[in-house]
Amino acid sequence: MLFGEVRIDEAEGLILAHSLRLPTAMLKKGRLLSPADIALLKQAGMNFITGARLEDNDLGENDAAQAVADALCGPGVQSNGAFAGRCNLFATQGGVVVIDRDRLDRLNLVDEAVTVATVPPFVIARPRQMIATIKIIPFGVSRHTVDACAAYASTGGPLISVRPMKPFNAALILTILPGIRDKTLKAAAAVTRARIEGLGGAVAAEYRCPHDIGQLERCLTKALAAGHDLVLIIGASATVDRRDVAPSALEKAGGSIDHFGMPVDPGNLLLLGHVGAVPVVTLPGCARSPKPNGLDWVLSRLAAGVSIKPADIMRMGAGGLLKDLGGQVSTVWPGISTPNAMPHAAAIVLAGDSDAAPAVETALAAGLEPLVVVASNNSDAAEENLPPCDIRLLRNDDNPFAAGLAALPDDVEAVLIFAQGATISVTNVGDMLKALEPEEGRAIITAGDSCLIHCSHFAATSLATLLMDHAEQVLDLPISAKP
Repeated sequence: MLFGEVRIDEAEGLILAHSLRLPTAMLKKGRLLSPADIALLKQAGMNFITGARLEDNDLGENDAAQAVADALCGPGVQSNGAFAGRCNLFATQGGVVVIDRDRLDRLNLVDEAVTVATVPPFVIARPRQMIATIKIIPFGVSRHTVDACAAYASTGGPLISVRPMKPFNAALILTILPGIRDKTLKAAAAVTRARIEGLGGAVAAEYRCPHDIGQLERCLTKALAAGHDLVLIIGASATVDRRDVAPSALEKAGGSIDHFGMPVDPGNLLLLGHVGAVPVVTLPGCARSPKPNGLDWVLSRLAAGVSIKPADIMRMGAGGLLKDLGGQVSTVWPGISTPNAMPHAAAIVLAGDSDAAPAVETALAAGLEPLVVVASNNSDAAEENLPPCDIRLLRNDDNPFAAGLAALPDDVEAVLIFAQGATISVTNVGDMLKALEPEEGRAIITAGDSCLIHCSHFAATSLATLLMDHAEQVLDLPISAKP
């Protein structure tokens, strides 16, 4: 790729390096300069312009980003289409995000021009949550580089996939020592049930027995005979050695100890074993609390059918400190994460004197809420065919745009403005929501006569003025023919 300053007379077909505000137009970064653009630049008195020009073996930033994204997408992952040299990957289903970290590192080491960032491996993703982003740094990159990155992404199984949670039933065994109150046992069982149910499973049976090797062996054998998919043991006393009560009972029941201890705090004293194909987990004492701990890291993988080997547990140290030195559990941790998915988006239908129903139906189908319809003061058409749902109907002829924004609650992060008579599909709405990236300079997304606005611009009083004053933050998407 060639990059640098060229004479205006030689700039046709150049990729503009920096956005330019001219007296009569706004030329945005990444634009392929046309003869008409050259004329505007000359009218503005410019003699030189900085930009890039692709060579024969180069791919443009969007084509390169899309090629790498296509190679990265494993089961449960899809891309949203490349724009501005970036392509984001989203989970198509809820589940555990599985990432081959070694291959990801090798891909990122190919060339500084290609970067892939992901959520931490084995986090739990929600449907439609963004889990990775591919960014091409320059305006173009050699095909050889893209091919090398795609090879790392596609060789050796999926590099990024989302494993859905599988329904499972668990047995819970609580051991008892003299003096333990029933209230304490019930509380520990309730916390564990909530954990299991949060992963799509169910505690199908609960057993209690004295904290004794023989008694626990018999209880464990009984639980295994009932055909449970997973057995969890909450010991009256924490396991402190492989020869302690719970691991000894596990081995007497015909099981094996896979690993004892983990470099995650809280959660150090977790023990993982199995009897046949059934995993058996002896819970650390901290698991009596609903706060995040190492148990969550193990349970999420088991629920998604992801195997856990001793080396996997021993590699959990980076990021495994879940509490500070004062003992407070961190609110951000890589076991079960909550990165932003789609923004909480509302809809404003500027109906005027027209029928608002088509736009309202699209907004409802796309999951936009709340819905605000702004009609003319003397019009009945806007509300004649509205569906029977929670819609706020306003009447305003002076400034319907500002009136609609003022009616939005504080927790709305973005709003889709349907102009009078605007017709876009649910697919278009989804594309607009995925493209909204205010941190990347895309705070306003347009498609046809509709406009998605980030909450940072909710103080605007005019849509036309907003689009003009912040043209560098506007991304215009084509209207898709998809339903």
